[in-house]
Amino acid sequence: MNAARKLTEDRQKFRWSDRYYKRRVLHLKEKSDPLEGAAQAKGIVLEKVAIEAKQPNSALRKCVKVQLVKNGRQITAFAVGDGAINFIDEHDEVLVEGIGGRMGRSYGDIPGVRYKVIKVNDVSLEELVKGRKEKPVR
Repeated sequence: MNAARKLTEDRQKFRWSDRYYKRRVLHLKEKSDPLEGAAQAKGIVLEKVAIEAKQPNSALRKCVKVQLVKNGRQITAFAVGDGAINFIDEHDEVLVEGIGGRMGRSYGDIPGVRYKVIKVNDVSLEELVKGRKEKPVR
């Protein structure tokens, strides 16, 4: 009898050992994440880089270094699609989003790359790769 307060206090105390609760309540994702918890962010392309794939694969994955507009942080984003890197030039404005996979970690065989490019100068990169749209001249 009369144990309800003890039970609720204990439950509240032990919730802190749940890592998802702790990250959510202390806003750790928003603090560490370059996108600050947003789904997508705009940035300016600084340079094109080719990143070597992890073992057992052997390839040069075409990525771009992007400086985010909202906080000035630099990230590396993957250009998805066959020949997609040819549509991206330096100083272009790109829209990036998470690449998917393991909770904000890198995806597949591309080490250290957590984001992908989805738009270049407000035109979908997928449309450019498939040839449905032309890249606008700025």
